[in-house]
Amino acid sequence: MLQRLSIQNYALIERLDLEINAGMNIITGETGAGKSILLGALGLILGQRSDTEALLDKSRKCVVEGTFKADKESFQILNYLRENDLDPSSEIHVRREVSPEGKSRSFINDTPVNLQQLKEFTGMLVDIHSQHQTLLLNKADFQLSVVDALAGTQDALVHYKSDYKAWQLAHAKVRTLEEAEQKAVAEQDYLRYQYQELEEAALKPGEQTELEKELSALTNAGEINSKLTLACSGLSGTEQDLVSQLSQINQQLQSLARYDDRIKSLCDRLKSAVIELKDIAAEAEDLSAAFRSDPARTEQIETRLDTIYRLEKKHRINTLEELLQLGAAWSERLNNMESLSEELEQHRKREVQLLTELNGQAQKISFARNKSLSKTEKKLQAMLTDVALPNGQFKILLTTDNEGFPGPNGIDKIKFLFSANKGVEPTEIGKVASGGELSRLMLCIKAAVAASMQLPTMIFDEIDTGISGETALKIGEVMNGLSQHHQLIAITHLPQIASRGAAHYFVRKQVAGKKTLTEVVSLKPEERLVEIARMLSGDKPTAAALANAKDLLER
Repeated sequence: MLQRLSIQNYALIERLDLEINAGMNIITGETGAGKSILLGALGLILGQRSDTEALLDKSRKCVVEGTFKADKESFQILNYLRENDLDPSSEIHVRREVSPEGKSRSFINDTPVNLQQLKEFTGMLVDIHSQHQTLLLNKADFQLSVVDALAGTQDALVHYKSDYKAWQLAHAKVRTLEEAEQKAVAEQDYLRYQYQELEEAALKPGEQTELEKELSALTNAGEINSKLTLACSGLSGTEQDLVSQLSQINQQLQSLARYDDRIKSLCDRLKSAVIELKDIAAEAEDLSAAFRSDPARTEQIETRLDTIYRLEKKHRINTLEELLQLGAAWSERLNNMESLSEELEQHRKREVQLLTELNGQAQKISFARNKSLSKTEKKLQAMLTDVALPNGQFKILLTTDNEGFPGPNGIDKIKFLFSANKGVEPTEIGKVASGGELSRLMLCIKAAVAASMQLPTMIFDEIDTGISGETALKIGEVMNGLSQHHQLIAITHLPQIASRGAAHYFVRKQVAGKKTLTEVVSLKPEERLVEIARMLSGDKPTAAALANAKDLLER
């Protein structure tokens, strides 16, 4: 519901703050006073094109803001706010700013949004019907919602939509897994070959480093043996070796040890050095025996290292550890590929199950819709007479597609057919020429479903063209009945319709200095009486006109 409309610097409006009633709001005024300006300003927050020519003062920006109220039953509106992180509060602020340079900015609850988001969201808040504009009437979704409201299938449709989303997710999952399986099949043989090659190589952690050390030792065995033998002979085994020389020195010092304990300490240390050098010599002798040329072992190591080097080069990596990691990754990937088919089969079964259940629900909804068509057509046909369309014909064409996948609203496709003239076959709503006829038809449709549907704020712009008298009263009554459930704003020239409103606003032009400005005032009861009398008889209402106006208001 639109609670407040604020307009600054737009066309002939310098500043306007308008509080809107919850029921039926009437807007009247003389031709050219600026009633269309209100719709133009409102159009900005509905996402219509902005134009700097509409700025009253070209040096300042234009700002239009609407404050809306969403109750707890406004699920679609609140869900949109949540899904788009737009502060899902019950009071909603929608603002559009147009700069003197022509740049436009849009906000929902003070959060910047793009123009498409603005259109999507405000389309749920406001619906304008004029001689040239019917936003919802041509939409299949709206047409189906009308039939569902009168067929009593709305609760079933809510459950269906929930299951439809679940089926869509399952369907998408199957498609994703099928694509993954196709890719897996294409690379599985190649991947298995690569993995088996690594498996057959039987690589071990640290193996490359150990083999490279062993090969280096075997390659240099002669040099190692020669130098170890030389070291051994220099330490022990000859008359002039180091051990013999140290032993002789120790014997000479031993004769002096009785004179000083420090000399004795040196003797002990020399004795320990002799023992250590004998051990080193023995170990060097053992090592020299271990380093012998072994052509067979050398060839074996070289062959093994060639295998490792070839695999590293092939897979463009530098170490055996990276080869082992690659093999582990391939193993996991192959296991996932093998389990992919089982997962795909499970999801296919779930998709088929959900689709079967969904089709069952869609069939029931379709049956209920078809069953209600005759009653719906008759109800709307009868209402056409009340809105000055006595020769109007209204038909609903509902076709069922049992072969394809169900859609978001079931398996039915719908077309509203209409003709305003006797003898003319009803045709699609969108091909009917008269905006006034379309607006009155929409009024009948919305009045018929008012108690059953969540509808946005409805604005009727001069849908009363070409009618008068008792017919105008009937249209006023229809609109008044609709306003018991939904907010209406009606721009009208007819006193019969104006008298049915719960609130009445008067649009007028005022000259302020060198400017002509449009202003809107809320009429008090006595002012409203005079305005309706003026609509009946002219600028200077007669006593009879005032009496007639009073009669209209009291009906």
